[in-house]
Amino acid sequence: MVNIEREGVIKFSLEFRETPSIEFPGLGAVEQCRRKFRALGLIGGRDPQRYDGLGFGNISHRLAPGSDAFIISGTQTGHLDSMGAESYALVTDCDPARNRLVAEGAIRPSSEAMTHAVIYRQLPRAQAVIHVHSPQIWRHAAELGLPQTARDVPYGTPEMAAEMERLLAVGMGDWHTISMAGHEDGIITWGETLQAASGELGALFRKAG
Repeated sequence: MVNIEREGVIKFSLEFRETPSIEFPGLGAVEQCRRKFRALGLIGGRDPQRYDGLGFGNISHRLAPGSDAFIISGTQTGHLDSMGAESYALVTDCDPARNRLVAEGAIRPSSEAMTHAVIYRQLPRAQAVIHVHSPQIWRHAAELGLPQTARDVPYGTPEMAAEMERLLAVGMGDWHTISMAGHEDGIITWGETLQAASGELGALFRKAG
């Protein structure tokens, strides 16, 4: 039986500098989007019936066009009803091959930050990435025509980074969404705008029923 990886553990080598809260002009829109998916149960935490009560789901946005830096919700913040800048980290550099990430802020970045970093690096037009946990979408990934990572590849590892790079390189078909087969209920979506990413994820959620 394949072991399905769960959320919550940072597996990459993190070089973190604690600083005052990160200021980002678009944070209000990012937070509004996060709250929307939290209300749908796609981002959350502290529910003993789901993932041992650990937080799940995260959201990020490229700092500026042409930059690989991005802001991302902090580790284990899914349970929070609303968040300010103190709950977001800034990722400034990454080396997927060495499993190394550099970040700063008032909180450490999500355990899925490496996967977000790979998307921003490989897709210069991607401006926002949303990672949720949706049993409905995850279980119907094949029917929905979603690309899927290999089932034996755990999240937050160089292997997952390489798997994401492989899928992105061969093309995504009609979707900008990947099902993480080895990460229970894990779905990751990106868009050229935050609205595009949010809209696609919402459409898939409705389609999966």
